[in-house]
Amino acid sequence: MASSKNFTEVLIGGKVFTLSGFESEEYLQKVSTYLNHKIDECTNTEGYKKQSAETRSILLALNIADDYFKAKRLATTSEADIEAKDKEMYDLKHELISVQLRCENAEKEVDRLKEENTELQKRVVKLETELENRKKA
Repeated sequence: MASSKNFTEVLIGGKVFTLSGFESEEYLQKVSTYLNHKIDECTNTEGYKKQSAETRSILLALNIADDYFKAKRLATTSEADIEAKDKEMYDLKHELISVQLRCENAEKEVDRLKEENTELQKRVVKLETELENRKKA
């Protein structure tokens, strides 16, 4: 199912524009708000207003490109961190399973040794009883 195209009017640099796209109207407003912020940021930079319109446009584009590359670098770094954490978590889960298995095996061995100990104690009592009976006879 194809999404319908959205149209919305936005104010950019003091002028009204009609934007259209398949994104939500809220998103289109957010983009225009970001652009207005960048325009204000550049406008407040000393000497910006003295530049030609073409130079101002290029400076604005450079500022936006700078934001883009910083965000992209952050996203790449974050993805690498997430991958490293995922691998570490995977390794820890496997280590946990291994430790749980060893623990279960150790508990079984303890139970087996307790049973063996009980049988041996019974045998000791039996042998001591036989020894007592032989001494009396």
